[in-house]
Amino acid sequence: MRAAYASAFDADNPLAALTVGDRPEPTRPEPDWVTVQVRASSLNHHDLWSLRGVGLSGDQLPMILGCDAVGTDPDGNEVVIYPVVPTPGDPRGVSILSEHFPGTFAERVAVPRMNLLPLPTGLSATDAACLPTAWLTAWRMLTTKGRVADGESVLVQGAGGGVATAAVALGVALGKRVYATSRDAAKRERITELGATAVEPGARLPERVDVVIETVGAATFDHSLKSAAPMARIVVSGATAGHEPKVNLRRVFAMQLEILGTSMGTPDELTELLAFCAEHEVRPVVDSVVPFSRIEDGFARLASGDVFGKVVIDHTA
Repeated sequence: MRAAYASAFDADNPLAALTVGDRPEPTRPEPDWVTVQVRASSLNHHDLWSLRGVGLSGDQLPMILGCDAVGTDPDGNEVVIYPVVPTPGDPRGVSILSEHFPGTFAERVAVPRMNLLPLPTGLSATDAACLPTAWLTAWRMLTTKGRVADGESVLVQGAGGGVATAAVALGVALGKRVYATSRDAAKRERITELGATAVEPGARLPERVDVVIETVGAATFDHSLKSAAPMARIVVSGATAGHEPKVNLRRVFAMQLEILGTSMGTPDELTELLAFCAEHEVRPVVDSVVPFSRIEDGFARLASGDVFGKVVIDHTA
């Protein structure tokens, strides 16, 4: 079957480590695993990090990439794949598809049957393929970890990428006052179109916020601290611009701030997210849809840094 996979590692030019070609049909490591025919998938920065060699070792190559997917199960049902699978050999006890088990950038993928969730009526395969990683992470950051409540406000750092853009859209849909930063004027305009207040990085906000969505890291963390209201929650799920920020601990304890780490979410949270998007007609922000035959173009688009929202791969084209 055709698949897109990491055939090597290249820290400086990850696209050079990407290969598209034939791979064996998926195997089922346990009896409760099933094979899903993939209809749509979406790219995440996790895929680029894998090509750089982060989270993978040489003896795992070649590794089919991809975390997110919507497809058809053996019974003909349209399903959304929850990408976190039990992994006894991993210190976490779990892993994401494409870390230990082949991912979703293929014609077919094997997953535990319990990882299949029904595709809700009203959500297209393109929409739903955006949700299991970036949008699920944003949902968990806002709700479970951020505990955003009525009347509270949210700051999203570095809107444009998948998680941050999802946090903007979901925060607005939840009825919160949302501020979002971006260095790019065009992206700030897009943020405004989503219903949030767009500001330049480091700008003073009209108010201190109750929840900060932080995926940038060192470049924005001081601004996140200074923008936080007393008792605020700063939720971190990434560090694309440095993972070792300077932290003013006096501000942390004086303002009684919470700094919370998170990644992904649970199957129940993905079920909640799918239902919320279907019920409230929330649709993911899609940067572009690329046919699987041109998946390299999708990777190049993500690597360029010019994306606003998700890059979706159409496996039927």
